[in-house]
Amino acid sequence: MKYSGIGGQAVIEGIMMKNKQEYATAVRRPDGEIEVKKDRYVSMTEKAPLCALPFVRGIFSFIDSMVLGMRTLSFSASFFEDDEDSEPGRLELWLDKVFGEKVEKALMAFVMVFSVIMAIGIFMVLPLLIANVFRRFVASATVMAVLEGCIRIGIFVAYIKLISRMEDIRRTFMYHGAEHKCINCLEHGMTLNVEHVRQSSKQHKRCGTSFLIIVMVISILFFMVIRVDTIWLRMLSRVLLIPVIAGVSYEFLRLAGRSDSRIVNLLSKPGMWMQNLTTSEPDDGMIEVAIAAVEAVFDWKAYLRENFPETELSGERFGQTEKTVSAGSEEEKGQESGGKEPGPGKP
Repeated sequence: MKYSGIGGQAVIEGIMMKNKQEYATAVRRPDGEIEVKKDRYVSMTEKAPLCALPFVRGIFSFIDSMVLGMRTLSFSASFFEDDEDSEPGRLELWLDKVFGEKVEKALMAFVMVFSVIMAIGIFMVLPLLIANVFRRFVASATVMAVLEGCIRIGIFVAYIKLISRMEDIRRTFMYHGAEHKCINCLEHGMTLNVEHVRQSSKQHKRCGTSFLIIVMVISILFFMVIRVDTIWLRMLSRVLLIPVIAGVSYEFLRLAGRSDSRIVNLLSKPGMWMQNLTTSEPDDGMIEVAIAAVEAVFDWKAYLRENFPETELSGERFGQTEKTVSAGSEEEKGQESGGKEPGPGKP
């Protein structure tokens, strides 16, 4: 596997792919055509050198992924809005009056803040409160930290299972799989076409699902060491330590995306397995959308020439590259069958 530097995110009936400062969102419109919008986004880690420091850049990369994700989701949703000729409601009129032309940015900011607060409440505070019920029966602080972590992972799995019942979410998970398969196709030295993308794995070590699982596992280790007596201080510690845990988790995810060592691959397996919940096999039309997004921001032919010179751009694979790709595919197939990773935005 050769690191490509591209990452992505599934949106409504489409995919966003980002390479350095350029990103492109490809959406399958209701009429069946693919609409591609290309733009630039300068991350906070590039604007401010302090934000790019190790163990600090993780939290800012997460913020970048949320901002970019909201932008691309807004673009993709615009193709599937309700009747635009209908009269605006009172809330819409009030928002227009208060915020004017900035109403969309205001709504995006509100949704982001609300989402973060809800995520902290559901995935950090709620597991602590549930685990606290068992404190009278469990004397060991270590056991309590592990119990809280298991409850946190259980809530996450239940949440994913619940939302996956929605048709729109199921299709988004299919586009998520197409995003991963496109990146895996290139990073394993295969030419970018529907057939080769279909053969590639839908799991990728740099995915955001893996990041969340790493956060949950590392939080167990942190809370084994950091112990406070009162429930209020424990709740406060869960909130205050989020940036620290996110920073450590991001460094591991960054390392995993650039390394093929056995130790890193072993430690990445929980996240890879969890991706079975957030990715599904896409159809050929979804793969075409993913390819369109990649080609808008990434010269994959130049990438293959530089990193896989023995790969023929006609689509044939031979020599060492073919062996490498085959070995990688077999390993990933084994992961999928054995219990079958999932991404800032990211695979």
